[in-house]
Amino acid sequence: MDIIMYLIQLIQYQYKIIGQLLNFICKYIPLKQWAFDDSHSPKYQKFKIDELPRIILYEQDWKWNDLIPYYEKRYSKTIKPMFRRIECDIPDDCTCPTCNAPKPYLSWNDGKKKHQIRCKVCLNLHSPSEDNRFSKSNKLRCPHCSHILEPIKDRKHFVIHKCKNNNCPYYIHNLKKVDKNDLAENKHKYKLHYIYREFQIDFFKMNLNSLPKNASSLKFSKFDQNILGLCLSYKINLGLSLRKTAQALNDIHGIKISHQQVANYLKTAAVCIKPFVDNYNYDIGNVFTADETYIKIRGIKGYIWFIMDAVSRSIIGYQLSDNRGVGPCIMAMRMAFKHLKELPEKFKFIADGYSAYPLAAQQFFIQSKGKIKFDITQVIGLTNDDEVSKEFRPYKQMIERLNRTYKASYRPTNGFHNIDGANYDLALWVAYYNFLRPHRHNKYKVLNNVEMLNNASNMPGKWQLLIYLGQQTIKQLSQAEDSNCS
Repeated sequence: MDIIMYLIQLIQYQYKIIGQLLNFICKYIPLKQWAFDDSHSPKYQKFKIDELPRIILYEQDWKWNDLIPYYEKRYSKTIKPMFRRIECDIPDDCTCPTCNAPKPYLSWNDGKKKHQIRCKVCLNLHSPSEDNRFSKSNKLRCPHCSHILEPIKDRKHFVIHKCKNNNCPYYIHNLKKVDKNDLAENKHKYKLHYIYREFQIDFFKMNLNSLPKNASSLKFSKFDQNILGLCLSYKINLGLSLRKTAQALNDIHGIKISHQQVANYLKTAAVCIKPFVDNYNYDIGNVFTADETYIKIRGIKGYIWFIMDAVSRSIIGYQLSDNRGVGPCIMAMRMAFKHLKELPEKFKFIADGYSAYPLAAQQFFIQSKGKIKFDITQVIGLTNDDEVSKEFRPYKQMIERLNRTYKASYRPTNGFHNIDGANYDLALWVAYYNFLRPHRHNKYKVLNNVEMLNNASNMPGKWQLLIYLGQQTIKQLSQAEDSNCS
């Protein structure tokens, strides 16, 4: 009997210890350590995009001429203009900012100080000489403490708002994770307060077609369309520079052509082919992977954004920009999501740790009013230090290989002379990658098989057919615009 009681007490003690261990594991050792869950270091907090703020609207639907009869009918209360014993010195053009009541219904609320005006209709108080809370139609508030956000920095495309409340739970939580000894000297290195970026430019209304408009005509006076196909084959397929392409045409085919004429042909071909590439109905899966790489334009860094479908390996979104901001990222995402009517189930968008991607996803959520909502899975660093990197590293390596493939064709150019040259070269290279280039993982076949291109026996002929398909796409798009206008 004593042994049974001893075993029961031992089991109860073990049960208690197991419960304490489970609580410790759940609190300090998460089973899946997601990237940017603030478990690595507080310094990574600056790469994190905070949730959306609370928006308080200050819009009054009722006006003074609607409120007066409403009060009279509902409460049997008649609101008459102010009875004044002396002349009122309120400006004649002064009105109530909420109900728009005119001067006869306004009076000074602070006597001789004359700093505050009271409206007799809606009982609103406001100051006519200073900016007041009604100067804007809305106010941004912190989602954690409801404190009004203050604008602190005005960037090129957005304004940064910050919650300066030192009693904010978000600020207190981040402050506890920082080393106190390091905080005194390096507080500026940590992102502790809530921050929101308010964009001043609507990137969702900008035109995705950024190719140059001054392209030459395809009416050949000296050469023919076969020479155009040869120029495209040498420059894009083989990755030669403009001068090397002109030299190859002269040495191999005996065709004397200048490198500037080659550039003109490529620019015209890009204008024709780009609409077909951008509007092609790609077979898209549920995993996108994105990355950006840099190029040189007259010695200055430019950036190219790629978005690839992980299943078909096709480039479904691309953008060239002179900066690494959020705007070009949004433009590339718009091009990628243009091929989707709705987000597929279990959709994944995989990128690196750059904060532009989650910020762009947040802007898609705002623009679509909650219809387009997806999270960015961020793969950090070069080693698999967490569960996210182990699971999604192969997708990140796909887009890195794509960057190296493009760099291999870009490197012989030794940089571009202007952004137009970089633009049309990128458009033609994407067309080659998606429709003409054989890929090893696809058994050395093209990624997207177009039946018309199979009729051409050589590469110059396929480029000519691509130009024809692009012209037909331009014609269809113009007819659709005309029908929508009518």
